[in-house]
Amino acid sequence: MNYADIKRYDVANGPGVRVSVFVSGCTHRCPGCFNEEAWDFNFGKPFTQETIDYIIDLLKPDFYKGITFLGGEPLEHVNQQGLLPLARKIREVYPEKSIWCFTGYDFEKDVLGRMINEWPETKELLSYIDVLVDGEFIEAQKDLSLVFKGSANQRHILVQESMKSGSLVLWEKPEYITNF
Repeated sequence: MNYADIKRYDVANGPGVRVSVFVSGCTHRCPGCFNEEAWDFNFGKPFTQETIDYIIDLLKPDFYKGITFLGGEPLEHVNQQGLLPLARKIREVYPEKSIWCFTGYDFEKDVLGRMINEWPETKELLSYIDVLVDGEFIEAQKDLSLVFKGSANQRHILVQESMKSGSLVLWEKPEYITNF
């Protein structure tokens, strides 16, 4: 797996100050995508054990609330394989920090309906993700007033609660988070 960027102080892609990892590679190719260069699986730098160690070290200060995986497309199979060791290590070292993931895939149709049955990495990766923002970016539904998503069709899914209950549970924006 390659990654396009690591943002050290991100406040736009989940609550609180976060580290954001932008993976390379995306087959969705949504018109109007803000990160078109990351569609290429070969873009950026190789994601190595040294990269994982760097991110784990970055997350050490208490002011970090968590990490966010974006892209590109984090749930492309090769990217799941690359992110899984990082997610596993974060849960081991920082169980209190949240993991958010943005995907163009639909949670019920694609992730639960196909990926979880086809790739062993999906089930384990999902076990570490707190919130999944799902759905392709749709330019006609772009709304800059939305919090932590780019278009109105996208949803904030509480993954653990949804998996336990067997039905979709959505994340509700806390009152302290205001629209931009």
